[in-house]
Amino acid sequence: MLAIGLVLNTLGIGLFCWAIFALAVYALPFFVALSIGITALQSGAGLIGALVLATAGGALTLLLGQVAFAVTRSLALRIAIATAFAIPAAVAGYHVVSAVSQIGVPSLAWREVFACLGAVCIGVTSWTRLMVLAETRPLEPGGVVENPS
Repeated sequence: MLAIGLVLNTLGIGLFCWAIFALAVYALPFFVALSIGITALQSGAGLIGALVLATAGGALTLLLGQVAFAVTRSLALRIAIATAFAIPAAVAGYHVVSAVSQIGVPSLAWREVFACLGAVCIGVTSWTRLMVLAETRPLEPGGVVENPS
């Protein structure tokens, strides 16, 4: 019975870690949607109106970020867009790892170390996922790739 518990705990932690890394790219749209939803709710839009505005704002943020990243050819602008998506992911990673480390790490110093490492890992993962999405390729004037690599 103990072995089944250990296996299920390991699988659960693995699934949780996979979800954190898979959803890291969506931290910025989620933060934007949450901010828009709270602002709309406090300004009197009602629950349904706030949910609609928050969903539209988050979806628009994700769409505009991905389109801007795919369309631009400037490496500096791509790095800036990827960094804008990676910073909220790093903040979310810090808080997740800090909360999880409170379960089994008694030392406050080690909790902070683990939280900072988690923030770096999740931020870099989000940044890398966006940088790998679109690759700049030279185009001919007709739009045909001359020498595909």
